[in-house]
Amino acid sequence: MAGSTPGHLPPAAGLGQRRSRRWLARLSFGLAGLAIVILCVFAGLRSITMLAVGLASAGVSLAAAFWFLAERGVVRWLSLALLVLSPIAVLVVYAFHSLLWVAATAAAAWLLAGLTARAALAPDPVEWMMPEYPPEPRAAHPFFIMNPRSGGGKVARFDLRRKAEELGAEVFLMTGPGPVDVAEVARSAVARGADLLGVAGGDGTQALVAGVAAEHGIPFVVITAGTRNHFALDLGLDRDDPAACLNALADGVDLRVDLGTIGTQTFVNNASFGAYAEVVETPAYRDDKLGSTLDLLPDLIRGQRGTRIWARAGNVRLEEPQAVLVANNPYGTGDLAGLSRRARLDRGVLGVVGIKVGSARQAASLLRGSRSHGLSMLTAHEVTVDADAAEIVVGIDGEAVSVPTPVRCTIRPAALRVRVPRDRPGVAAPKARMDWAQLRELAKPAPRRRAA
Repeated sequence: MAGSTPGHLPPAAGLGQRRSRRWLARLSFGLAGLAIVILCVFAGLRSITMLAVGLASAGVSLAAAFWFLAERGVVRWLSLALLVLSPIAVLVVYAFHSLLWVAATAAAAWLLAGLTARAALAPDPVEWMMPEYPPEPRAAHPFFIMNPRSGGGKVARFDLRRKAEELGAEVFLMTGPGPVDVAEVARSAVARGADLLGVAGGDGTQALVAGVAAEHGIPFVVITAGTRNHFALDLGLDRDDPAACLNALADGVDLRVDLGTIGTQTFVNNASFGAYAEVVETPAYRDDKLGSTLDLLPDLIRGQRGTRIWARAGNVRLEEPQAVLVANNPYGTGDLAGLSRRARLDRGVLGVVGIKVGSARQAASLLRGSRSHGLSMLTAHEVTVDADAAEIVVGIDGEAVSVPTPVRCTIRPAALRVRVPRDRPGVAAPKARMDWAQLRELAKPAPRRRAA
């Protein structure tokens, strides 16, 4: 069950946790040492050659990946072939010199060392689990807006309208034929007495109605009927069973969630500027997201398409990045681009990611994560994005919108009360950041207590 509010561990549990972390840290160093011993004993001086070949292959693969994104035509497909063949060539070289099993065993030891290190450095649940609050008052007149086309027809497939109405909710279906002003529909419902708003649809629709709920101080319910459901994922909701989200009406708890704003418009996930926003704007993007992205990336990376932008996050200025992402709370840093999931949506700050890549070398440096020269990762309470144009395209929760410059993004702490089922999958623990100095401190023997 995901419904318990996190609290501090009792002393005995805390002591046991510290001991387990200490032994995990020691095991990590032991496995890393084992990997080195395996290479030295079974490969000898050839281990240096093995390392050099592996590093060369990694560099070639990163360069090929960059060329695949930055070029078109024959060069693109040759780069793809190089990307695939490079690691295969390394395996052939190792096998030819009877070193394949050595490399595999050492790699397995390194992998286990990394896994145990992350387990030792894993953050305490108190740090990353959002607190829950009693659902007061219980909704007497819930109102749901449902998009029957969202998520390939999840509203009909999961019989969401009937199930919501059986729980006493009024349901508005976005059947068209023209566009629907969902914010106005939500305001009208509140004027008629609705005391809870909910949405079964994509993140863009969620954001518009969430803004109205926050404006009137009433609870908001997310139903995972969209295609990706990023906001729902970070709330710990069940993306495979949208109907389970309706349990929030009968047995729910409240989460106090921040909202991002651009002018008067709300975003629950992020606002993107530059390369990604330019891609989202293209008419073909809806039908062929991958093809549209690959077609536009070469011009965007080389600066031959799109508007030049600048950004200021607090006191830090980002000079002409190719892409800027302003997020409602910072994303985790466990993957290549620094974008994964948000364990918490109540920290009261914007997460800012700026990307500037113009060469294979800069692309390769992205492997360094937050220390990469091509990647800037910041937090701020306010972000301003300006450009050499009177208007720029902004991808607000995946929807392309033209906005006059300069664009000002702010955060509204605890602006939204989201009602979620008490029993839900929950949020996965964030990946620990590798910090060898901290790991070394963890592995040291515990200091002996002096006798009284």
